[in-house]
Amino acid sequence: MNVVVLAAGMGKRMHSDLPKVLHPIAGRPMLARVIDTAKALPDARITVVIGHRGERVRDAFADPSLQWVTQEPQLGTGHAVQQAAAHLADDVPTLVLYADVPLTRIDTLRGLSELAGEGSALAVLTVMMDDPTGYGRIVRSADGKTLKAIVEEKDATAEQRAIREVNTGILVAPTPALKRWLLRLSNHNAQGEYYLTDIVALANADGVPVVATQPSFVWETIGVNSKGQLAELERQAQRNQADELLAAGVTLADPARIDVRGTLECGRDVAIDVGCVFEGRVRIADGVSIAPYVVIRNAHIATGARIEAFTHIDGGADIDNPIEIGSGAIVGPYARLRPGARLGSGVHIGNFVEVKNSVLGSDSKANHLSYLGDTTIGARVNVGAGTITCNYDGADKHRTTIEDDVHIGSDVQLVAPVTVGAGSTVGAGTTVWKDVPPGTLALNQKTQVAHEGWKRPVKKAKPGAG
Repeated sequence: MNVVVLAAGMGKRMHSDLPKVLHPIAGRPMLARVIDTAKALPDARITVVIGHRGERVRDAFADPSLQWVTQEPQLGTGHAVQQAAAHLADDVPTLVLYADVPLTRIDTLRGLSELAGEGSALAVLTVMMDDPTGYGRIVRSADGKTLKAIVEEKDATAEQRAIREVNTGILVAPTPALKRWLLRLSNHNAQGEYYLTDIVALANADGVPVVATQPSFVWETIGVNSKGQLAELERQAQRNQADELLAAGVTLADPARIDVRGTLECGRDVAIDVGCVFEGRVRIADGVSIAPYVVIRNAHIATGARIEAFTHIDGGADIDNPIEIGSGAIVGPYARLRPGARLGSGVHIGNFVEVKNSVLGSDSKANHLSYLGDTTIGARVNVGAGTITCNYDGADKHRTTIEDDVHIGSDVQLVAPVTVGAGSTVGAGTTVWKDVPPGTLALNQKTQVAHEGWKRPVKKAKPGAG
């Protein structure tokens, strides 16, 4: 099948420097969503028609299978498809899609294609709307069986404006006939544009059957022309994903308060509280619980782990190098995991602890107010509150190694590169800049003095007080 995706519009009502078709829905540009849907059709040859800021749109896609053509100036939908005509193979039908209509389901497109047959009919996707304002109206024969024409609202009579069946713009046409009809389009209308919808009347004149079908959901055909419409479709996309999660057995505290801006895979008995955001590729194993207002980007969370409220898990942009959280681990509340974090089973990362490019072995704990950067930590290590691995010397990053069964006291600074040997203890307040041998106590020698007879200062009474 030939697929033409119209993506040349200016999107003036978006009031944005970003091309309209690159605005995201659930974390993916609208155009990317339409292309992904088209690719689910067998042997789809996709041509994208660009115009306004077209180079920026094309540069956002590195897919060599896509064909790109430019519509300049933009003279209507019929004119846009004319630009793609040279790329359309005659021996297969042509599907026309719109880059700003991002939620059309693949099942709907398959049904439309089947209705069109092997290029024997023009198949049009229509929809019934309570308020059809702004849409082209479907004009049928007196018996309602034959689709005679599509009339744009600005050209419609008062009687035609009362019609509730409207054109979505999505259609499948026999390609040789489509090319003939495109050459016969006229711009003698209220907008002075070449309407693709005029091919319906041309098909009737040529004796080509014009058939119509409707999607299962109206939202499949809704386009985006403003930030308000973008927000409405974002909520619909999120509700669709929430419904899929619920159907798979995930417990959502409130399906209206979850945002999935990538892919989220969940095992059995996963519970997700309100306000959570998932970006990139996130995999959650059986029995994991996610507390309120957690943000997770590119991470794998193993069985039985618990992510407490307001935790930020950011695996960065590399989906092939996710953060890993082991089985039974507890992270948060208010913890931050950055790219390269690897937590073993049973690890505890507590409030206001930041972990970057570090590995923590099984059952190790850092429960309070610490920074662990570029660090390798063994098993059963306890990291005291206020501990910092000083990994940056102003020019280069260096690594800290803490071996198994080490106890790090509170307010310790570990100046990398340094190794703390297995079974050793580092006393509170110690600055470690040399390796600590296994099984030893490391501390900075200090003298504590108790002064007898010392009097604590007393605040002087303010004039007029009392």
